[in-house]
Amino acid sequence: MKIALIGYGKMGHAIEKIARERGHEIVAVIDIDSQDKFDSPEFKSADVAIEFTVPAMAFDNYVRAFERGVKVVSGTTGWTERMPEIKEMCDRDGATFFWTSNFSIGVNIFFALNAYLSKLMDKFTQYRPEMEEIHHVHKLDHPSGTAISLARGIIGATERISSWTENPEAAADELLIAHRREGEVPGTHIVRWDSPVDTITIEHRAKSREGFALGAVVAAEWVATQKGFLTMDELMERIVGDKKLTDIIKS
Repeated sequence: MKIALIGYGKMGHAIEKIARERGHEIVAVIDIDSQDKFDSPEFKSADVAIEFTVPAMAFDNYVRAFERGVKVVSGTTGWTERMPEIKEMCDRDGATFFWTSNFSIGVNIFFALNAYLSKLMDKFTQYRPEMEEIHHVHKLDHPSGTAISLARGIIGATERISSWTENPEAAADELLIAHRREGEVPGTHIVRWDSPVDTITIEHRAKSREGFALGAVVAAEWVATQKGFLTMDELMERIVGDKKLTDIIKS
């Protein structure tokens, strides 16, 4: 498969390494100082472009790739208020797009565990949820896209939590999300259900960027044969045999 990389920071380098190990060809690398490569024959020949940049650039990167007939897999967060526009491009123009806040297979299992635990804990009103996310100092947005996805899982599974906030003075129906930026931490997410007598905690701690990079390449391998607006839920269902992870956890 021919892959183009949009963004060539630490994630871009990790993706390149794993893609080559899996037998794929990197046909173009586009970074902040090489935007002209969007018009190169090499970029246009790509089966999929994998995009990891910054929120301010992400949407324009997607549009440029779509205009050149290249499918996009992206993990950039902090821009998703424009997601409806991307969905419209997929429906109207035949673009193909895959986005997730986190490509790690372990994190996506964690999403399912979080939703299931939240549904269970909603019956025990003495417990109140809170969340903390920790990332490297280079991460600009907060809370992380993964933390927001976890928050949506909690909100969707409970009746007494209706929104999330970063305000320490969170209301009773708000989920407090705290963030820290430290060193080169790849990503840690902690969900706590706290009561006056005990605390229940689930945690996912990434050890390196390789788990995210591998997930991005696996997603690209799938997207190369697909069309339209695609999600991580669909990919995970395919990986586990067309059965949702939440169903597996409940069984």
